[in-house]
Amino acid sequence: MEIQFIHYPACSTCKKAQKWLKENHVKFSERNITTENPTVEELEQWIQKTGLPLNKFFNTSGRLYKELHFKDKLKTLELKEIISLLASNGMLIKRPLLITDNFILVGFKEEEWKQNLIS
Repeated sequence: MEIQFIHYPACSTCKKAQKWLKENHVKFSERNITTENPTVEELEQWIQKTGLPLNKFFNTSGRLYKELHFKDKLKTLELKEIISLLASNGMLIKRPLLITDNFILVGFKEEEWKQNLIS
């Protein structure tokens, strides 16, 4: 199973997740979310595959999300517009993302990662 770890290297949660992957001998490829921002097409696929509400893909605690008042703006935008906004800047996206052929994990929740990766 190929695993893509999408992260922001300076993010403490991403560092913790990466450390966990290495400690548990999970092989993965890395992708910096700020230099290789997910595309609209990727985001559409991931959102559909996870079945999660769209707001779960936003980094709601991030500076950019707060500065641009996305909490209020998202209520008035169409789905395509929201996904385009997410694709415009990796700092808006919740991270880390773990992408596999079988599942996608958004954010680092150790128990969830353990259930999906170590069996």
